[in-house]
Amino acid sequence: MTLKQLKYLLGVVDNGLNITAAAEHLFTSQPGISKQLRQLEQEVGVQLFSRKGKVLSALTPAGRTVVEYARKITRDVDNIRSLGRDLVAEQEGTLSIATTHTQARYVLPDVIREFHERFPKVNLELHQGTSEQIAALIAEGRADFAIATESRELFPEMNMLPCFRWDRIVLTPKDHPLVKEAADITLSKLADHPLITYVFSSTRESSFLRAFKDEDLEPTVVFTARDADVIKTYVRMGMGVGVIAPMALQCDDTKDLNAISASGLFPQVTTWLGIPRDRVLRGYMREFISLFAPHWPVHDIELAATAGSQQEVDALAENIPLPLNNGCTKGLSVAA
Repeated sequence: MTLKQLKYLLGVVDNGLNITAAAEHLFTSQPGISKQLRQLEQEVGVQLFSRKGKVLSALTPAGRTVVEYARKITRDVDNIRSLGRDLVAEQEGTLSIATTHTQARYVLPDVIREFHERFPKVNLELHQGTSEQIAALIAEGRADFAIATESRELFPEMNMLPCFRWDRIVLTPKDHPLVKEAADITLSKLADHPLITYVFSSTRESSFLRAFKDEDLEPTVVFTARDADVIKTYVRMGMGVGVIAPMALQCDDTKDLNAISASGLFPQVTTWLGIPRDRVLRGYMREFISLFAPHWPVHDIELAATAGSQQEVDALAENIPLPLNNGCTKGLSVAA
């Protein structure tokens, strides 16, 4: 068994069992991949794929298990290589981050600007997606860090460091009836209007919807989007009332939009930075975490990264007060 065989196996799986696509992605030939897969199956002694003729149709149960081990082995090999590179090129490498649009658009720019100034030779890759898409990128080994909001259950193999908390805000046009209700806005009053907010998770109940459910209310959500800028566009069109993260409110937005704090209406939200539990942190990776979460002491970052369980990380976090990131919301009315 060789690393090449495991690399080809993962390449085929990650390209939807399409050997032609895998060959193009891995810069090799289709017959070469097929030969290596056959040799791997012969050595393991089990069939890894179900086939329809010459076409791979699915992974067998044994194949799924082998793929899990192959991913761990290749990550361990990458970690060994990283250790060697750390000794000779601490200022060089690649940092891949999977995150949501809100973090990428509104939170990360200043962090990335500072990081790039400190580590100009580090190639930074930024992948945007939903929490489910971020989890998939991590599972496939295509990202070093995950930055997401809530959804901790999607990342069981990661150590999740809590970085900051935030409360939702309500956006309306300047002439909207809710403007006069800003000082004592309630979920009941919100439920009387069409709402526009972020796309809901497909794997868990949204805390947004649960807040209404707990008060026996049924909100009318007319539009959802991953992008807060899209939500603001449709609020401006008068399609409905927006409910977004406060970091997405820019000071220029208040020229034609009214923003109302929804603190107390919905559960407070936590943004996390996740590190794969088997990842060896390079120096510039630790530095990125320090820039994103400067309230985490460097020593505790190292302990959290190497912790064997999320419970150990949570114990460390108990002694670290989290800042409240409410963006450009100074002076907003606070919900009762």
